[in-house]
Amino acid sequence: MPTWNVLVLDGLEESGIEILKGSDVLRTEAIKKLSREELKEKIANVDALVVRSATKVDKELLEHAPRLKLIGRAGIGVDNIDMAEATRRGILVMNTPSENTTTTAEHALALLLALAKNIPQANMSMHSGLWDKSRFLGVELEQKTLGIVGLGNIGKIVATKASGFGMEVIAFDPYLTQDLARPYNATLVDLDTLLSRSDVITIHTPMTDATRGLIARSAFERMKRGVLLINAARGGIVVEKDLLWALEEGIVAGAGMDVFEQEPLPKEHPFRSMDNVVMTPHIGAATKEAQRNVALGIAQQIADYLEKGILRNAVNFPAVPPEVALRIEPFQGLSVKLGELMGQLWEGPVQSVRLEYRGELASMPVAILTSAFLKTFLGFMLGEKVNEVSAPYLAKERGIEVVEASNSQSTEYTSLIAVNVRDGSREFRAEGTVFGKNNPRVVRMGEFQLEFSPAGFILFLENRDVPGVVGRIGSELGKESVNIAGLMLGREESGGRAYALYHVDNDIPAHLLERIRQMPDIIRAKVVRFK
Repeated sequence: MPTWNVLVLDGLEESGIEILKGSDVLRTEAIKKLSREELKEKIANVDALVVRSATKVDKELLEHAPRLKLIGRAGIGVDNIDMAEATRRGILVMNTPSENTTTTAEHALALLLALAKNIPQANMSMHSGLWDKSRFLGVELEQKTLGIVGLGNIGKIVATKASGFGMEVIAFDPYLTQDLARPYNATLVDLDTLLSRSDVITIHTPMTDATRGLIARSAFERMKRGVLLINAARGGIVVEKDLLWALEEGIVAGAGMDVFEQEPLPKEHPFRSMDNVVMTPHIGAATKEAQRNVALGIAQQIADYLEKGILRNAVNFPAVPPEVALRIEPFQGLSVKLGELMGQLWEGPVQSVRLEYRGELASMPVAILTSAFLKTFLGFMLGEKVNEVSAPYLAKERGIEVVEASNSQSTEYTSLIAVNVRDGSREFRAEGTVFGKNNPRVVRMGEFQLEFSPAGFILFLENRDVPGVVGRIGSELGKESVNIAGLMLGREESGGRAYALYHVDNDIPAHLLERIRQMPDIIRAKVVRFK
């Protein structure tokens, strides 16, 4: 088993470091802080990197990390990691999406209570020796409407706890159905409704292209006057200059902020002088329990992946539950074989790749099968290193449209994968299935049903269907001591176009292949080599 160099940064809690150092195959070094130049030098020999939020894993840094295969983020947000560049380079990124959800939800509610009851201001007043009761008139939360933007793991906890305060909870989440929201005492609404109805708005969505700048001036203009706003998610979801305007206009009565567009928050930032802005320095997950949980979580995920190949919480690759992985694994092998076949037979540019999953496969997470096919197919096409992580990105980068289609209707096989590669008017199709527990078979090529095992060496011929071709090919192979293990034939019609697949025991030398190509009635000859 190979050994892996693991670099841990940003002061990961010791319990997580102990897990990594306890592995026989991981060589782990934990360093709390490195200069940028020191990190560039250090990362050159690193296979796996563990960070929290302090280290910026950007394109420049990744250019100095030729061996890097895995980045582990101890926490939820991955906005300090250049996801596009990591994916392009085939680097797997994983996070810990559930280990600090409770503490972050509690922090959002703490900001809300602090705003509603003027606790920070009253506390400062008391420490100044005053007793100024009349200044700190608060509001009750009971019977107020709480609008949650993003009903994910954290948002669900906030919804449940807020309902305990007697609040009506509404939520906006385009990826959720009402049935999934109902157990958390939340009613799904569109964003416009949430903005106009809510007395309190709290944000719990990740930072994506769709959510960046989501709460801007146009959103503030639709809010109920006197609303309270909480952001313990990510800086940049709320446009701060527009929030400043809304605070000055009285649309937003108070804001509770744990995250900011620029961190650390500049000393001259106008929020610092505003009594109705309660701020904390990005400490939503800063509890002993949360830090221990994320450290243990990311350490165990990294150890499990590098030692056993068990993948959990991948951000840029589809993870599959263990019970599903056992059922789908044989079809991953089939996808690779179809990629080898199509990658060697297809010549020229590619406009689109369509993968159809039929039968029982239609109900499974097929993205992992698509990635397995693309990895192999593009590897032949591009002549460069491609893996499951980088393959979808590289296809998109090169303008190749990748289409997945699922059809649960039964075919003559329990499950079937059909692949169609197209460029303009040219196209080529292959279909495959798995016999038994793990016996991949190709069952169709082009218009022909040709059942064969995708293994070893296969001489693929396209020829005119005339007498004598098979005999002449057999004779040429015999002259070079190439033994035929199997022969599959198919044709359009008598005298038309035909396919022949010669399964041979050893590779066909280049000079023999060229001689076959020059033979009468041969349209195309190619050797497909399966690994």
